[in-house]
Amino acid sequence: MTQSPLDAILARLFELHPKKIDLSINRTQRLLANLGDPQKRLPRTIHVAGTNGKGSTVAFLRAILEAAGQRVHVYTSPHLLRFNERIRLAGKLVDDATLLAALERIERVNAGEPITFFEAGTAAAFDLFAETPADWLLLEVGLGGRFDSTNVIEHPAACVITPVSHDHADFLGDTIESIAFEKGGIFKRGAQGVIGYQSDEALRVLEGCARRAGAPCIFAERDFNVREENGRLIFDDERGLLDLAAPKLPGRHQFQNAATAIATLRAIAPEIPNAAFDAGMKSVDWPARLQRVSRGRLVGLAPAGSEIWIDGGHNEDGARVAAEAMGERATRSEAPLVLVCGLLANKDARGYLAHFTDLANRVIAVPPPGDQYGRAPANVAEVARDLGLFASEATTIEEALAQVAKSHWREPPRILICGSLYLAGAALALNGSEIA
Repeated sequence: MTQSPLDAILARLFELHPKKIDLSINRTQRLLANLGDPQKRLPRTIHVAGTNGKGSTVAFLRAILEAAGQRVHVYTSPHLLRFNERIRLAGKLVDDATLLAALERIERVNAGEPITFFEAGTAAAFDLFAETPADWLLLEVGLGGRFDSTNVIEHPAACVITPVSHDHADFLGDTIESIAFEKGGIFKRGAQGVIGYQSDEALRVLEGCARRAGAPCIFAERDFNVREENGRLIFDDERGLLDLAAPKLPGRHQFQNAATAIATLRAIAPEIPNAAFDAGMKSVDWPARLQRVSRGRLVGLAPAGSEIWIDGGHNEDGARVAAEAMGERATRSEAPLVLVCGLLANKDARGYLAHFTDLANRVIAVPPPGDQYGRAPANVAEVARDLGLFASEATTIEEALAQVAKSHWREPPRILICGSLYLAGAALALNGSEIA
């Protein structure tokens, strides 16, 4: 199959630096300087870092701001189906022609110098954000914070840290304290700091990072809090209570992500009306985060009447919130739980699967597609069996669902496709889903 011009240039950029991840801002700074420093011409920016929940928090911020009539740029990663998903210009995903022109400019200006794929994409995004009018930019950190290429911005309106937990130990360290230190590297003097729900270990480090940077901070559970009451979200800060619709995104953890977004905007944009917060809870969308699939090819491959869920959470904390959500579903409607699970080689398979030992009836291990760093299904299945779970292997999602379809179930199963954003993207592609 012939590559499209967009796919071809993405492939060329991928080859400019041999390491998939090489944390540094120097290459990005050089390239941006040659582009005329577009990062200095951005709209009001909210910079978001964290191990879990940063994408969901960005989704809440976007939904609230757009409900208030604001034009919003968004930069997130990775993508699920198309690279375009990473860049949203004033509310709309960047189109192929605009993205291709931006990447061609990056390639030309970079002139063959070493640059990682993520850095090139970030530079292209900044170039587009600077040239397209908008009121806000929501900027998600790629990895870490301190040396992430997004951290070239100098004067964000707010710097937000969502929950910090173990992940990417080979780049960020193997303790919560070391990981929190890297995340806390995004704080800037005078920019509003917002520290979401954290462990005590992470909180101490983040508070120190903010203090040294000269960033005034508000803290979850200290300056703002949230609770569920009668199926509603109740937010509380020094300005008073907000009684809002429950978040459209499933899972109890989304109440905390929503609260962090609400607190951020209440601190830096007091003009946002209360109605926009309520509308944002109802309209928020973030694919592959405990997303239920009710139509498409996956439904046809699974036993009739099955529930199908897709979740891209890929670390122990991500497994915890997914397991909690599945446990809550089980209390409302009992059904056998099947995990179709694919993990990367650098993830803790035991730590991930341990959260499902009292929930899952079966684990079918599959390889995360399109990534050479995937953990072998045989290894995932072995870990599952060691934890007392019934496990098998499959080469694809289709084969895994065929195994489910051939099995006898007392009632239609609840199927969770999980463990990797690569796998989640493949599941959405197989289903025929689109992201707009």
